[in-house]
Amino acid sequence: MKKGKFIVFEGLDGSGQTTQIGFLQRYLESKGYKVHMTAEPTNNIIGGLIRGLLTKQWKLSNTGMQLLYSADRAHHLESEVIPALEAGNIVISSRYYFSTFAYGALKNDPEWLKKINEKFPAPDMTFFMKVAPKECIRRINQSRFRKEFFEEEQKLKKVMQTYLAISRDKKIKNIFTIDGEQPKDRVAGDIRKIIDKIL
Repeated sequence: MKKGKFIVFEGLDGSGQTTQIGFLQRYLESKGYKVHMTAEPTNNIIGGLIRGLLTKQWKLSNTGMQLLYSADRAHHLESEVIPALEAGNIVISSRYYFSTFAYGALKNDPEWLKKINEKFPAPDMTFFMKVAPKECIRRINQSRFRKEFFEEEQKLKKVMQTYLAISRDKKIKNIFTIDGEQPKDRVAGDIRKIIDKIL
């Protein structure tokens, strides 16, 4: 299916994914790799509907929300990720189906969530940015005017428990837990060491 590599960053909002993705992009490009940056939810039509839900501009059941995420993911893969991989790029995505498993499990059956995502290809590498919910909320409050749907500490504690279970699942290949509460440069260094070993 692909010539490039698919790298995913996961974690709670406020865990530093965007910052570390930027660092990694510059590092890989300095090594001569072609890098394609992306994120879920996307900026396409379905992704726009999801963003409207997250900012509470309209309402839908949690089940309906998860089906929208899967539809957005299918379009994202077909229109952007797979073509970029086939062109030989390293594709770095902020979020993928592990976000669905972690956040969607607040109100949905985890097995159903896996079922509606089972056709999607596994990433080559996943970096789980481990940052405590309280710290994530502090960072969000510093950087943004309003919170989104999932950005409440009690919800984030439950999401974190699911993420920790995913990160310890021995069936999932190449998932790496990164201490995101370290200084930014040290976090970037930990990620680079893993990247250098695998690439």
